[in-house]
Amino acid sequence: MKKCIIDTNALISFVTDRNPVQQDKIARLLDDAVQLKLRVLCLQNVLTEFIYVMDSVYGIPKTEIRDIVNDFIKLPGIEIVHRINLKTLFAFWPERVPDYGDAIIATLCKDTTGSSVATFDRKFRIILKKLDLSTTSFDKSKSVFIEK
Repeated sequence: MKKCIIDTNALISFVTDRNPVQQDKIARLLDDAVQLKLRVLCLQNVLTEFIYVMDSVYGIPKTEIRDIVNDFIKLPGIEIVHRINLKTLFAFWPERVPDYGDAIIATLCKDTTGSSVATFDRKFRIILKKLDLSTTSFDKSKSVFIEK
């Protein structure tokens, strides 16, 4: 089964209207997860960053953020990841992946066979490509596929 690791910005795009095209793509990805066509991995630190941004940038009430996160983690096909390989992380950060949060995501991708990263961050996609890690793309048939 395909495994997609979702980054913070993709999750924010899903719950906000800041970019309807991105919102639609992540909605399709999550729909595939709910239908158990793929597994979406979400790191604990992604949830932490998401909560921080929704609170401090978007001003969403904390109880509403809690409900959004609670609904997300209950979706079929979603797996919350709490552990990462620190050896891999520190091989990436800060020289190869300057952003610590991105380095954590890259670490999980490196250490999870058959996984890709679902991100709209162009700079991060370039870094992932240099690390020979896969990213998730979206085709017109409403399913996801993995590309190097």
